[in-house]
Amino acid sequence: MSLRLVISSIVAALCMACGASAQTQSSTLPNAPEPQSQSESRVTIANTPRHILSDQAAIWTSPAHLNPANAAGPALLVLSTALVMTTDHEVMANHVPIDASLNSHAVTASNGLVGGFVAAPVIIYGLGRMHGDGHATETGILAGEAMVDSLAVDEVLKLVSMRERPDVNGSRGKFFQTSAAFDSSFPSTHSMIAWSSAAVIASEYDGPLTQIAAYGLATGVSAARVLGREHFPSDVLVGSAVGWMIGRYVYHRRRNAEE
Repeated sequence: MSLRLVISSIVAALCMACGASAQTQSSTLPNAPEPQSQSESRVTIANTPRHILSDQAAIWTSPAHLNPANAAGPALLVLSTALVMTTDHEVMANHVPIDASLNSHAVTASNGLVGGFVAAPVIIYGLGRMHGDGHATETGILAGEAMVDSLAVDEVLKLVSMRERPDVNGSRGKFFQTSAAFDSSFPSTHSMIAWSSAAVIASEYDGPLTQIAAYGLATGVSAARVLGREHFPSDVLVGSAVGWMIGRYVYHRRRNAEE
């Protein structure tokens, strides 16, 4: 369990400031690089690469700023992940059926839903451009930024964790297995993408129906990854939490930056 707790702690530390940002409505992370000019702070496609680099600098330096005042979120994530990990093998070995048809349909559903979360910002942005709606264009750009940020964090964590997939080695989910490499099970990429996109969309359009739809579909992605036997429950828990935190950070950091 100690190695697993190390992985969980890494994830929680990386997300510390994102979680604090989402809970306190803060617009910045500790030591987040500030835009150099008003034009550079505007939410535009041209400025997005610069913003992503700024996001990554803030995310990867955030563990240095853990203190008693902002450690509650990371501590909760570590404890929750550690608890769920103790049940991973039991759940996958005895409760998630090995049924080729069911598993395949679950994987197909998760892929389709994630495709929707990727396409939605593009469609929203396009409609915003067509109708001169700055709110819609901002939503599309920020959702895209959040997904790219999530993918960058996800790939690093996969390389660090190197966890076996549920269909390997009797669903033991061992970490630091070089055979896993880029195909590491931890965390769930699908969950990260879905929840980061959902967090921005649900924050920009915060009506109850939008929030229920966005987060409900994101939950569907996470559940389908387990039902499809592509991930352990702890993989989707961490992927969902990290994706949500990054999406909320991007929204609070960038929203209305052009005004």
